[in-house]
Amino acid sequence: MDLIELKRIQEPLKEKYRTNPDTALITLRANSHCGEGVTCKIETGKMMAEAGLHPATGGDGLSVCSGDMLLEALAACAGVTLKAVATSINFSLQDAHIQVEGDLDFRGTLSVDRNAPVGFKDIRLRFQLDTDETQEKIETLIKLTERYCVVYQTLIKANTVSVSIN
Repeated sequence: MDLIELKRIQEPLKEKYRTNPDTALITLRANSHCGEGVTCKIETGKMMAEAGLHPATGGDGLSVCSGDMLLEALAACAGVTLKAVATSINFSLQDAHIQVEGDLDFRGTLSVDRNAPVGFKDIRLRFQLDTDETQEKIETLIKLTERYCVVYQTLIKANTVSVSIN
């Protein structure tokens, strides 16, 4: 996709959202259903995935781990956003690799140590770019990618998550 094609697709949407801001608020959904043993079937929109325990918590490694899925969502969103931003600013990008790592202390989730945190302690997002662009343009690309990456922005901000029982 080039800049002209991206603008052709996005400009009508941008105009719609400018004139009627309420149409820009879209609710995304995820659904799962508890499966056999300690697994859960996740509807991803494109296919069904089965999530289970990470091997560090007793899983057999045959099911996807939700922690891995969170990091994969960040890598995917950052990659898509990077490509869209590069296209929109005419950034010459031959190739890019995105690596995401996160540190978990499994003592927390297994209730081994009440003081150990549950969840990721640190997450690292790394970009490896194949480009001839200047360092200044590279920094602009990464800054804009951070700014517009939905998953990145969600992770770095405190969000309200409401829980209900039906």
